[in-house]
Amino acid sequence: QAQLVESGGGSVQAGGSLRLSCAGSGILFKISDMGWYRQAPGKQRELVATISSRSITNYADSVKGRFTISRDNAANTVYLQMNSLRPEDTAVYYCNNLRTGRWGQGTQVTVSS
Repeated sequence: QAQLVESGGGSVQAGGSLRLSCAGSGILFKISDMGWYRQAPGKQRELVATISSRSITNYADSVKGRFTISRDNAANTVYLQMNSLRPEDTAVYYCNNLRTGRWGQGTQVTVSS
């Protein structure tokens, strides 16, 4: 079965940067719209950004201008470049295949003030 594996999380100070990666598999990856979501403690999971199979992107207002989603179909990987990080960005970040509904296991991002 196609899997999604996130990596790149960690702990940074406010104003820092991180790049998350989501490695996919399976023949559907290249034609799938993909999304990054996050879930902070005690809060519901929320959409961060999406990228279509043709690389059309969409962002939550809270991350516009700071985060960039991209994909490399040759490598079956979706990225989330996160700049100017804030403490409120602290969450577990999940990758999602919007075509299949499959989720990755998540990667923790912690931003300290």
